[in-house]
Amino acid sequence: MRPTGAAAAAFVAPAVAVLNRAVPLPARWRARRFAVRSVASPPASKPAAPPSKTGKWQWTFEDKPINIYYEEHEHETSENVKNILMIPTISDVSTVEEWRVVAKDIVARKGELGYRATIVDWPGLGYSDRPSLNYNADVMENFLVQLINSPNSPVANTDGELVVVGGGHAATIAVRAAGKGLIRPSGVAAVAPTWAGPLPIVFGRGSDMETRYGLLRGTLRAPAIGWMMYNVLVSNEKSIQSQYKSHVYANPENVTPDIVESRYELTKRKGARFVPAAFLTGLLDPVQSREEFLQLFAKLDGDLPVLVVSTLSAPKRSKAEMEALRGAKGVTKFVEVPGALLPQEEYPSSVAEELYNFLTGSFSPTR
Repeated sequence: MRPTGAAAAAFVAPAVAVLNRAVPLPARWRARRFAVRSVASPPASKPAAPPSKTGKWQWTFEDKPINIYYEEHEHETSENVKNILMIPTISDVSTVEEWRVVAKDIVARKGELGYRATIVDWPGLGYSDRPSLNYNADVMENFLVQLINSPNSPVANTDGELVVVGGGHAATIAVRAAGKGLIRPSGVAAVAPTWAGPLPIVFGRGSDMETRYGLLRGTLRAPAIGWMMYNVLVSNEKSIQSQYKSHVYANPENVTPDIVESRYELTKRKGARFVPAAFLTGLLDPVQSREEFLQLFAKLDGDLPVLVVSTLSAPKRSKAEMEALRGAKGVTKFVEVPGALLPQEEYPSSVAEELYNFLTGSFSPTR
């Protein structure tokens, strides 16, 4: 249920079954099977300490006020402080929790620069409000732009010194906004970046499939049957556990009952199904092809440092898109860490180390 550029066995299969009942799929698609991989690796890190501060920021969209949850992490007051915005990977169980250990690790380090990390939940996800908006990539981009540019936002007054760190689709949306000049971060770190939702990356975007995606999306958003289908596809512990073990985490043994329970609770929040309906069917995809994906990064060439963090055990299709960024124009540094689609949660120490090296290598108090 995490964002993925590859098929999620337990998630895609039921969705395909629903689609097939409405409009039969070709036999070659119905016959597809999805493998579950097991990767030996060290256990995930322990949960982080509570944030220094939590709060709600009001985002206004289509004249509707929407409460956005955020939390701040800082260790000690420093004369020179670099501000970091961390945005969770977009998925049906997206949450600020995935970045907490990384944030705590970085702000606790001592050096020439001090760090303050702000983690923000997307609208419709995590602990933010979940109104019934027509979510798409443009809506999410609008949110990110307002968050960074609004004078009363939790990351206001950073004097152009904000580093944006995002995972999955979140990273790509941030890169897209920066390329358009809508935001002006001093640096970007893309962790396990993706651009294609679960169904489009498997079955494509032909007109026949777009019709099926629309049917599924409309059904998920419907008042009664939508909740029923959402409970089958997303909001059940068995499905969440299966997806985490199959492709979200690299090591199935790292998927603990506490993680599954925590994510399951998120799926029970009011309005929880609206963003997943858009994500699953590709409406949150910031681009439509690998060529466009590479062009987003190329637009930043020479303007700001860009780190890409790939993973050693990402699903095949997602891994291919990450690998396409190795040596690509606009990518300042490309590294690999253990993990699959959520390395910042499964292997936070490795991700924090690479982010810290990027920060210290790209910025100094005199710059």
